[in-house]
Amino acid sequence: MDRRTRAGVGWRSPQRGFSCAMRFHDLHQNTPGWQTLEDAEPFANPYAAVHLVKVSSPMRPAGALWTVIHRKAACVIAPITPEGNLLLIHQERIPVRSALWELPAGQIDQAGTPDDEAIRETALRELREETGYCLAPGGKLTPMGFFFSSPGILDEQTFLFAAHPVVPCPDGPAHDDAEAIAECRAFTPAELRERIATGEIRDANTLAAFARMTALGIL
Repeated sequence: MDRRTRAGVGWRSPQRGFSCAMRFHDLHQNTPGWQTLEDAEPFANPYAAVHLVKVSSPMRPAGALWTVIHRKAACVIAPITPEGNLLLIHQERIPVRSALWELPAGQIDQAGTPDDEAIRETALRELREETGYCLAPGGKLTPMGFFFSSPGILDEQTFLFAAHPVVPCPDGPAHDDAEAIAECRAFTPAELRERIATGEIRDANTLAAFARMTALGIL
C-alpha cells in the first residue's frame, strides 16, 4: 500500500495513545532538582513575557542566569482532506521578513495551564479561521502529543493534532486582523515531502508535525 493511500481512504489514527493531559506545567512542577532562585520580568504583553531568571539544576546547583520567554501554549493542526492531501497556508511572518508555507496554528487563549477542552477548541478554531475548512461529519481530531518549539529560550509548549477528513466550511476562512494569509492550498504527501527536503518549507511547527505524522505512520 503506498503512502498516499494510507493517508487517504486508508488513513488511520495513531496506534500510540496520546492525550492532551500531559502538559508542560505538570512536567515542570514534578521535575526534581530544579529550583527558581531569582525571577524578574522586565517586559510583558498579551503574547509573551520576558523573564530574567536564576535557576539551579542537577548539573548547576549554584544556579545559572538565563533569559526565558514565556508564551501561552499553542496548537498545530494537520488538516487532511478526504483524498489524503494536507492543507497548508501561505502566511507572512514579520520576524523573518518572508511568507512561509505552514500548517494552521494558534495560541490557546486560556490563562495558565490549558485544559483538554480549551486545547481542542483552539485546534478546531484555528483550523476554521485560517484555512476555511472544518471537520467533516464523523471526522476526528486526533492528538499527536506535543513538542517544545525552541527550548533554549522559549517555554512554549505546542500540541499537535491531525484533523481528518476536513471539508470547506460554509462561511470560509475568518482571518485574524494580525494575520496576513495569502492563500490555502492542498499538497499531496509526496509534494510536502519534496518541499521539506528542498528546504522550501522551513516552519518549525510544520516540520515537527510532519516528523510526528511520519513516525506514527499517518504519512
